[in-house]
Amino acid sequence: MNEQTLPYRVSEAAGLLDAQGKIRGTVFGEMSTLAAQHGAINVGQGAPSSPTPDFLIDDVAHFMRAGMNQYAPPTGVPELLDAIVAQRSRRYNHTVTRDHVLVTVGATEALTSAIMALVPAGGVLLTFEPFYDSYAAACEMAGARLVTVPLVFDGAVWQPDWDAFDSAVGSADAVLLNTPHNPTGMVLGRDDLVRVFQACEDADAWLITDEVYEYLVFDPAEHVSVAALFPDSPRIVTVSSAGKTFNVTGWKIGWLVAHPQVRQQIQALKQFFSYTSGTPLQPAIAQALNEHEDFAQQNRAELKRCRDVLMESLERVPGITFNVPAAGYFTVVDFAEVTMRDSHDLNELLTTEFGFTGIPVNRLCRTGSPVAQRLEHALRLSFCKTEDEMREVATRIDRLAQNMDALK
Repeated sequence: MNEQTLPYRVSEAAGLLDAQGKIRGTVFGEMSTLAAQHGAINVGQGAPSSPTPDFLIDDVAHFMRAGMNQYAPPTGVPELLDAIVAQRSRRYNHTVTRDHVLVTVGATEALTSAIMALVPAGGVLLTFEPFYDSYAAACEMAGARLVTVPLVFDGAVWQPDWDAFDSAVGSADAVLLNTPHNPTGMVLGRDDLVRVFQACEDADAWLITDEVYEYLVFDPAEHVSVAALFPDSPRIVTVSSAGKTFNVTGWKIGWLVAHPQVRQQIQALKQFFSYTSGTPLQPAIAQALNEHEDFAQQNRAELKRCRDVLMESLERVPGITFNVPAAGYFTVVDFAEVTMRDSHDLNELLTTEFGFTGIPVNRLCRTGSPVAQRLEHALRLSFCKTEDEMREVATRIDRLAQNMDALK
């Protein structure tokens, strides 16, 4: 293989090269395979176990039978565009029009398209670390350089290293801000969002926000969408999706909201990825946004119960550190004080001996970065399972707590 080819560079950027320099699958696929091989409970991947609501299944069947099975309009079906416009107004008092909205194949396509359209070759994309792995791959596809700012755990919550952010943002062409955050569950407050936006203004940088967990925020935290704070700014691109909110991660219905001219720039690139997709799924999601936001509230309440089951079990494990996430699906658990095993060895041991599988957090970092080194013994654990499944996970974690010598 020519090591200068784009697939090789993208795989390297995303941490998908093995020790021999060969391209491997994503860490999510690897750990899902590991869990399946050993009959372990997969609490690494963010794939909810709770069922898709019947109203969505029924609506999709209706729209399929009604003939909505061919190409959708390139920006998205009108019903979904209107539903997103209404959702932005209803939840955030943010006034947009259809011309601001582009429907995509999940949030990942929206983010990748925005990065490739807006960050110039040789430019800088700045984000917080650890981060969702597609960011690095998209940055490499754009021919840009990924610069990261550490997130720091103070024993209770994760927060950006603001000094590092202030030092780095001046050279950024775009800042990618993920709040609510994967994998830490951090939710940035209004003052922090204003700080980030003002820094982007001063640097003349784009601000791309990944808000896919916008509905899954636990009291007393509150998600504020930065575009609603600065509705006249053309530099903000807001990304979200339906997958997490409605337990339909496999449908891959995402969207972005941007100034119409910016949306056109992004669409000009996006249309050669997928052009359009999910025609009967889109009006079903539209009806869910319009008529079933109560399901999102129920989903959040169920997730909180599952989060609390996981938190209570982790509290019984001596020597580890972890955070109580304010949103999303995940917590970061650091085993540094109780084992010398790196996160991959540790995860394999937990899988084979204790029956649950996480995600090594250093695979969600730049390879070899200071943050990756600091999180060398940390795992991302998810709680997007049914409550019965999480109670079984808790039983297995309790067995770990009673057998800590196994980690040495």
